[in-house]
Amino acid sequence: MQWISAADAARRFSQVLDAVDRNGQSFIVTRRGRAVACIGPAAIATGAMLFDIVDRHSPDADWARDLRDLREGLDLTGRPRL
Repeated sequence: MQWISAADAARRFSQVLDAVDRNGQSFIVTRRGRAVACIGPAAIATGAMLFDIVDRHSPDADWARDLRDLREGLDLTGRPRL
């Protein structure tokens, strides 16, 4: 993983994307020495992959309670409720 300043990433954006696309490189983008973003290969998933995961990991008896507890713990301020 290569570190790059935000200014340098902006100046060389096309080259950074080429490095990601061609070589699978990843970059940590910094601003004032602090990491603020990551540029890297996109994670790709398909609907078939999702169905396969669901098939292999079917909900157990506690699934509905766990989902309710998870939703109650989310901070959805300003966002539509799931």
